[in-house]
Amino acid sequence: MPNLDATDRKIIRALQKNGRMTNLDLAAEVNLSPSPCLRRLRLLEKSGAITGYSVDVDAKAYGLPVTVMVRISLERHNEDLVRHFEAQMKSIPEVLECFVMTGLSDYLLRVVVSDLEGYERFVRDRLHPIGGISSIDTSFVYGVVKRTHVFPDVG
Repeated sequence: MPNLDATDRKIIRALQKNGRMTNLDLAAEVNLSPSPCLRRLRLLEKSGAITGYSVDVDAKAYGLPVTVMVRISLERHNEDLVRHFEAQMKSIPEVLECFVMTGLSDYLLRVVVSDLEGYERFVRDRLHPIGGISSIDTSFVYGVVKRTHVFPDVG
């Protein structure tokens, strides 16, 4: 990973706010001329500091209005079970994010489904067949106070 300077972070934050901005607009936003701005952008992409571009979509409008936070604990923590569980998480489309955690649970998942029955199918058809899970603790999200992809300024 490269060491990012203040200008690199400005470029990243500007793109996090608006990933569709033109290089000309980006250059103006970060006080660079277009050529050096594009050169820095390409270096950020090549180095892996910028990992990709995406679009934010309203899950309800898309047809997946139910967001569920799922805490998973495994029966054992041997290498085979962990590797198998994590591979399964990567392949399940309803799982948008899977975090390895400290504390009472081993993993925290952010899952989207169409309705309560969809969540039941997710648990029965996707999680239970994995095996090696000792507990599944579910919390349904009924509101969002803040959601952002823009990192805070680090100085």
